[in-house]
Amino acid sequence: MWLASYPKSGNTWLRAFLANYLNNAETPARINEWNVGFIASARNSFEELVGVEASDLTPEQIENLRPMVYRLHAEDSQETLFRKVHDAYQLTAGGEPMFPADVTHGVVYILRHPCDVAVSYAHHNSHSIDRAIACMNNPHHTLAGRQDGVDVQLKQKLLTWSQHARSWLASGLNCHVARYEDMHAQPLETFGAIVTFAGLAYDSARLQRALEFSSFQELQTQEARDNFNERPPRAPNFFRQGKAGTWREILSASQVAQIVDAHRDVMRQFGYLDREGNVL
Repeated sequence: MWLASYPKSGNTWLRAFLANYLNNAETPARINEWNVGFIASARNSFEELVGVEASDLTPEQIENLRPMVYRLHAEDSQETLFRKVHDAYQLTAGGEPMFPADVTHGVVYILRHPCDVAVSYAHHNSHSIDRAIACMNNPHHTLAGRQDGVDVQLKQKLLTWSQHARSWLASGLNCHVARYEDMHAQPLETFGAIVTFAGLAYDSARLQRALEFSSFQELQTQEARDNFNERPPRAPNFFRQGKAGTWREILSASQVAQIVDAHRDVMRQFGYLDREGNVL
């Protein structure tokens, strides 16, 4: 089960929820001990299964090996695996889907308002908002991929924000879309639908407890106490605000216009623009 999203769209929140739902414990899952949602681009698991350091391979060779790695992961597991993905859905250099349908149960695609993504992405990378918007509008934007062994992740091709969403929705895989805004406004319904889609046993009391244990306040408290091993070195924290709509107080009219001009169609499709082109 792929948990796919553009960066800073709520993927970590979903993973926290799933960890708590699957644990079904009386206390919250520890922030650095989640047993669900390891990122698909993790360098160490790739190297362990391939038996070769990624730095000894070309980017094309790495791409061509990744589908095999995911098949091996699936073969070694007796239950559904959840894997976080920031890659866009694309073919490898050899022409094979990066995420093979034969080992895919489904895709939860998390979508967030691109204006909020720009603010959060800038904070996450310690960049300016203008630079974050430029990344979101760049069809060649990538994450990681250094060949010197420094990056803990393999190279990930993101495309633009719109292209990223379209790539997964047009993948032909069984795809369930969850909007970040609905995760906030209607948590029981939105997370409950994800539980059902993933084929997990639905239990309302368990669902409510998992939501409480993965609340933003709980995650912030744990990060302050234990740090978070996924926090970027230059960012003061990973869990900053966890709100929807903060872009309205932060982005300039020009910055909003850049985002709308680049992503108008997908924004309108998912309720971020009205028919007249006003940003919602």
